[in-house]
Amino acid sequence: MSWGITVPLDGIPLAEHPLLYREIADLGYTGVWSAESNGPDGLTPLALAAAAEPRLRLGTAIVSAFTRGPAVLAQSAAALADAAPGRFTLGIGASSDVIVQRWNGIPFDRPYSRTRDVIRFLRKAFTGERIAERYDSFAVNGFRLGLVPPAPPRILVAALRERMLRLGAREADGVILNWASPRDVRRIAAIVHEENPAAEIVARVMVCPSTDADAVRAVVRSLVSGYLTVPVYRAYQSWLGHADALAAMWAAWDAGDRKGATAAVPDAVVDAICVHGSPADCRDQLSEYVRSGVTTPVLALLPIGPDLRDAVHHLAPRP
Repeated sequence: MSWGITVPLDGIPLAEHPLLYREIADLGYTGVWSAESNGPDGLTPLALAAAAEPRLRLGTAIVSAFTRGPAVLAQSAAALADAAPGRFTLGIGASSDVIVQRWNGIPFDRPYSRTRDVIRFLRKAFTGERIAERYDSFAVNGFRLGLVPPAPPRILVAALRERMLRLGAREADGVILNWASPRDVRRIAAIVHEENPAAEIVARVMVCPSTDADAVRAVVRSLVSGYLTVPVYRAYQSWLGHADALAAMWAAWDAGDRKGATAAVPDAVVDAICVHGSPADCRDQLSEYVRSGVTTPVLALLPIGPDLRDAVHHLAPRP
């Protein structure tokens, strides 16, 4: 098997990542994928990787369709595609009202339309065409990309429910999943491949090669209560059929009881969305994602258990 890994790794300075990228490639990882929330932005770690290691695929998983203007997003993607020809994949998505509106002061309006319109704009921009067009969610008047990449980057869509899944399969090159179990993936993959059998399915999967299940579950419970209470993720989990399992957590959160919400997250929910156990157990669980329809698993290592550098080695596709 082969898989990617989420970067940057917590606790390791960005200045040390170029050497880490070479090590990751030597170990058999196929790509590095950045996320963007309140840590490093989603593009700088990939720029370092583009210069440091030509064997790795580079991807964002994800950057928001809201927080950069369409032209700036096209420029950033074109620059990375030029720095790493044929290796850069742009993963975009609506993100959430927390990141877009509360943190960046941008109205989180019509996320589906915004994501769709950004995809359509980028497809044209990457050709070097002059664009003067009014989309449903924004307008562009006379922009032409000055650096046209030799190979336009693939575009993937972070998708939570059916409309966005079908959009990613139909108008982009596939989808990026998060907070999904292998069972969830089977349902999602059927929708995606009904729309486009060739669509790529990337899944970010929380992984911790630790046999201390109690310690892993304690950390993941906190992540679950912090993320899956956000409205877009709450709707996503309900759509997946997990409302009953998460009802007690949501009730406590809505009542202002944050500690109670975290304590109410069932072990079964944690174990379904977080791969943990011995390295061999983790590989078996990651294989289940692939059997369920994931094309590219992307490991998101949790900072518990082994040192993250050790975890990278323990989980390497190539022993």
